[in-house]
Amino acid sequence: MSATVYLETSIFGYLASRPNRDLITAANQQLTRDWWDEHREQYDLYVSETVVAECSVGDLQAAQERLEAIGDIPILNVTEDAENLANELVKQVPLPENAEVDALHIATAPVNGINFLLTWNCAHIANAALQPQIEAICRSAGFEPPTICTQQQLMED
Repeated sequence: MSATVYLETSIFGYLASRPNRDLITAANQQLTRDWWDEHREQYDLYVSETVVAECSVGDLQAAQERLEAIGDIPILNVTEDAENLANELVKQVPLPENAEVDALHIATAPVNGINFLLTWNCAHIANAALQPQIEAICRSAGFEPPTICTQQQLMED
């Protein structure tokens, strides 16, 4: 059985975006495409209703490209357990209140037993300073937290 990966919205944003002039962003876009093309088949991928909703808004062509990338990836329901855990994350982790959707991404993964949460959101999700608190809150709610990382950290050769 393959490891499971929850793909947060930023992954699809990078896949569907035009090449950026900023070197770091452009490198992250390329890493995303490389992981998508060469490594995703090694994992069982999942998204949530939240990812689909976020990918559906904005520029129509980009939204279509994001939704096409989601394709037939299984969609996890946002359950009451996930909503409750997200609320605890917002209360107990120093996340700004506008990071409620980020907390919902974080919460959906452990509630569904996902091994990895893949994201480019390093401010509120893949933030090493917040990780110990996120893990403690997940465990206190009875869920094993996922490893939260970027594609660069999840490339196996």
